[in-house]
Amino acid sequence: MTSPLHFFATCPKGIEALLADELRALGAEAIKETRAGVAFEGTLATAYRACLWSRLASRVLLTLARFPAASAEALYAGVQQVRWGEHLDAHGTLAVDFSGTGSGITHSRFGALKVKDAIVDQLRDEAGARPSVDTERPDVRINVYLYRDEAVLSLDLSGESLHRRGYRSEAVEAPLKENLAAAILLRANWPAIANQGGAFIDLMCGSGTLPIEAALIAGDIAPGLTRDYYGFLRWKQHDAALWAELLAEAQARREAGLAKLPPIRGYDHEARAVRYARENVAGAGLSEYIVIARRELSACVPEEAPRGLIVVNPPYGERIGEASELPALYAELGAQLKKNFPGWRAAVFTGNPELGKHMGLRANRYHTLFNGAIECRLLHFEITEESVVEERAPKPFEIRPGSSAEMFANRLRKDLQHFGRWARRQEIFAYRLYDADLHEYNLAIDVYESDKRYVHVQEYEAPDTIDPDKARQRLQHALGVIPLVLEIPREQMFFKLRRRQKGGGQYEKLSETGVFHEVREGPCRLLVNFTDYLDTGLFLDHRDTRAMLGELAKGKRFLNLFGYTGTATVHAGLGGAASTATVDMSYTYLDWAQRNLELNGLRGKHHELIQADVLVWLKENRQRYGLIFLDPPTFSRSKRMEDTLDIQRDHATLIKDAATLLEPDGLLIFSTNLRRFKIDREALTGLAVEDITRKTMPKDFERDPKIHQCFRIRRA
Repeated sequence: MTSPLHFFATCPKGIEALLADELRALGAEAIKETRAGVAFEGTLATAYRACLWSRLASRVLLTLARFPAASAEALYAGVQQVRWGEHLDAHGTLAVDFSGTGSGITHSRFGALKVKDAIVDQLRDEAGARPSVDTERPDVRINVYLYRDEAVLSLDLSGESLHRRGYRSEAVEAPLKENLAAAILLRANWPAIANQGGAFIDLMCGSGTLPIEAALIAGDIAPGLTRDYYGFLRWKQHDAALWAELLAEAQARREAGLAKLPPIRGYDHEARAVRYARENVAGAGLSEYIVIARRELSACVPEEAPRGLIVVNPPYGERIGEASELPALYAELGAQLKKNFPGWRAAVFTGNPELGKHMGLRANRYHTLFNGAIECRLLHFEITEESVVEERAPKPFEIRPGSSAEMFANRLRKDLQHFGRWARRQEIFAYRLYDADLHEYNLAIDVYESDKRYVHVQEYEAPDTIDPDKARQRLQHALGVIPLVLEIPREQMFFKLRRRQKGGGQYEKLSETGVFHEVREGPCRLLVNFTDYLDTGLFLDHRDTRAMLGELAKGKRFLNLFGYTGTATVHAGLGGAASTATVDMSYTYLDWAQRNLELNGLRGKHHELIQADVLVWLKENRQRYGLIFLDPPTFSRSKRMEDTLDIQRDHATLIKDAATLLEPDGLLIFSTNLRRFKIDREALTGLAVEDITRKTMPKDFERDPKIHQCFRIRRA
């Protein structure tokens, strides 16, 4: 390949200037910053160095072609202009990442499919064989970005995101990505402090990302040295000799750098976090150089060096229900810094800058960085007498007359009177109280009456057009109002931010408290968890659907596909089902389902729990069932369908596969939460389909009738 080559390095938003400086130091030329990335030119060696040494980049892309792509046909033709036999063996593997939309290309998965087809068709025509798809670690990963009907076609040299250094074995909740951690350290001037022998301390180290990245920077250690996979390693134009030379150079620099490493320590009060952090430190080969210890914040003091840098990423109420405790936590953090670390520098990374005001320290500067989509502040402090500000005791929240908070409180009282009375009359113990009734307060509030009243609050992520400071202020007002109106202590309220989810995102683990609460639903006793996952384990909008399944199940063999925590199975079992089978991929949720079943006395061989890919299991199973509940995710990864299950695209096949397991007079209940779902009746030949959405919509969800669709399906 001729020189210079054209590249693009992606990065988290807000660190483009830092990345440009880093690439310049690595020998890149013609550098141009753009949003969430940097374009540059150089040789193949330049790109290899960026993959190996960049602490900030997410991916390094080699541009192969640019061409007009105003239609799917033009996209296909443009991709075929590249001689793919020069990059990929016909018997190899590939993956395609596609972003952007244009004329005739309205969906990224459709665009990715056209690109894949163009590559596969060319290689099959020329070599008589076709590569296969491997979404995890392909021989070649292709990246296509479409903007204003122009496509940029690139080879992803990184293969997978460069923030995955290879040392992380486990993570506690909401970990920082490694390249964001590196950006925090660079903004905090850690390289200069380390060169002067200053120590590094993280007072809330979590899974140890900041101490490890601090050691990599101070020790002149290439962050990619511990990775075992790059996108170029099986690329046909890979220069193995050049790569081996760069690795040897990096190894030599690591050995020299470790000899001058300053003291680096990480503390955390949670034993689990300390355990994971030590595992990650060991994975980075730095156990001899980084001290990780369990220590309460009040016991953290400097030990080896007179001064240095303290970096802390404290919680800020993003995912967990700690909003009421956080001001006190920040106040304690500020008190410890003032008491034990005079003369040190400190940097506090938070998604809620208002909390920083409780520290009693004046920040001398700040930087804006993004943790995913969350706009955050990195607050910088010089811990001196001059930086101390007068501490004020936090005032209890008050609802001021005429304020928007009072408007929200009045609406909440009205909803509580209406839905609370209805729930008591219907003996419903878990219900939706408020569902974005006021556009200023875009929340979903669910009430769970268990041993105590618990409140589960989810904020729908505000659009980019909303001022983030104003949205944050309204949220704080809401979190102050809710406990007052519902008459609960703050610790019985749990808050989460709900974003648009990607494949299985509602199942993503947020914490690991393992605390469950029992709640009644009709004849059932069900376990919910308010902290560890985005959802609680009980989809409240399916309450009436579950009750219907319980009524229909008597004497029937019941099958629950994508069974989640088995709540529908419990209803069917207590409704008199002859047997039940629950199928799900997740051991975690099947264990939860088993606990739900046992809580209701449903034990033994007649209640089967099956860990399996539902799509594969449907093809292989030969049992017949009188009642089947099919409630799939709207989008999920699956080995059978190239790389995804898209319920709009694939629902007809899925329903037909499930219907083959019905007994002659059996019934299939299909439900989906895809808001724009349209059932393809023409594709469901041989099946009678009845829309029962309105019959299965609970009263507390009538404000949002698109929350689910439900269908009764029989063999015609």
